Amino acid sequence: MTGPLDGVRVVDLTHALAGPYCTMLLADLGADVLKVESPSGDLSRKAGPYPADDSTRSFGGYFQSVNRGKRSVVLDLKTADGAATLRTLAADADVLVENFTPGVMERLGLSYESLAAENPRLVYAALRGFGDPRSGESPYQSWPAFDVVIQAMAGILGITGTEDGTPIKVGPGVADIFPGTMLAVGITSALYEARGSGTGQFVDIAMYDAVMSLCERIVYQHSYTGAVPKPEGNKHPLLSPFDILPANDGWIAIAAPNDNRWRRLCELIDRPDLAADPAFATNDLRVASRGAVYDALAGWARSRSKEEILAHLGGQVPVGAVRDAAEIMADPHVAAREMALTLDHPGSTQSFVVAGQPLKFSRTPAVPTTRAPLLDEHGPQIRAAHEHGKDRAGQGSTPSTASVLIHNTPSG
Repeated sequence: MTGPLDGVRVVDLTHALAGPYCTMLLADLGADVLKVESPSGDLSRKAGPYPADDSTRSFGGYFQSVNRGKRSVVLDLKTADGAATLRTLAADADVLVENFTPGVMERLGLSYESLAAENPRLVYAALRGFGDPRSGESPYQSWPAFDVVIQAMAGILGITGTEDGTPIKVGPGVADIFPGTMLAVGITSALYEARGSGTGQFVDIAMYDAVMSLCERIVYQHSYTGAVPKPEGNKHPLLSPFDILPANDGWIAIAAPNDNRWRRLCELIDRPDLAADPAFATNDLRVASRGAVYDALAGWARSRSKEEILAHLGGQVPVGAVRDAAEIMADPHVAAREMALTLDHPGSTQSFVVAGQPLKFSRTPAVPTTRAPLLDEHGPQIRAAHEHGKDRAGQGSTPSTASVLIHNTPSG
């Protein structure tokens, strides 16, 4: 494994999606991520989908996608031995990440304060639905949270839906994935600061806070105008054209709110009258007449195929076809940018694809190559090494090997 975080050691106590997505990013970037699981394992191991010929069902596609490149050790943190082993792992780590409800780690005797007392350079990161009371106690502090709940509470569903106001959930788990991504930024920022100070810190993100920041537009709109933004279908309240239009074989997205782009679009669809009409001369005027703008563009698009529209407008104005997963996987962009990552799957004779790493580096490439670990796959070696106080990362190993390389490296 290469990557800019090569040499950084991460103890990963997360489960489900938000936390594992964060630590998956760290693993992709080269960190050695040790996933600590309960004896029953992360629940997402059982989520599927499974290959048809999978003889073991050790995990499915969900777990593979967000736990690739990690090592696994089983510890029962409710036991004295499990908690003690976790404490030794944290003492030797650069980062610890957890997404338990508030108070769990304290009840286990593994609070940030106690772990930092033994390892002052530790960056301790927490991801919770409504944050950690150390950063500000939410009235929802003890509430459990899932993606759809946070989408509802923090603004996404308030502006996403049909024009009659019916809310529609965003397809991807953005209320998990965006907080996880932001926490990865927080962790790397704290690591950077610790290089100079020699001291780690507590990094806290609430799913609610992250999604509110994602919905930043509604905050300033409400503050500046007093308006309460509502769902508007596929239209944009501030930009026009910014639409999803019908083609004769699907849908197409066109965005040309800039006045020069608008005039170019009018030329390309052979509507110079629209470009010359003072009623459509500026973006603000087009927003006020969004229905007429949409009708003009839809009238041109609906008699053409997606490919015909892309061939005519591509490279001239912002345009893209609404694509399904099969079309995306056939897109040459995906291959050129290495965004389809092929990994082995235990128990199957086949390999399968998960989404690749979008961060590209010229000198320290982040290229994940190893599958997700089996439950406790690296536990025997890790426990044995820690008994002798000499576990250091296993950076050169792969989860598909029968043993893990344990060697001494300097602190990250």
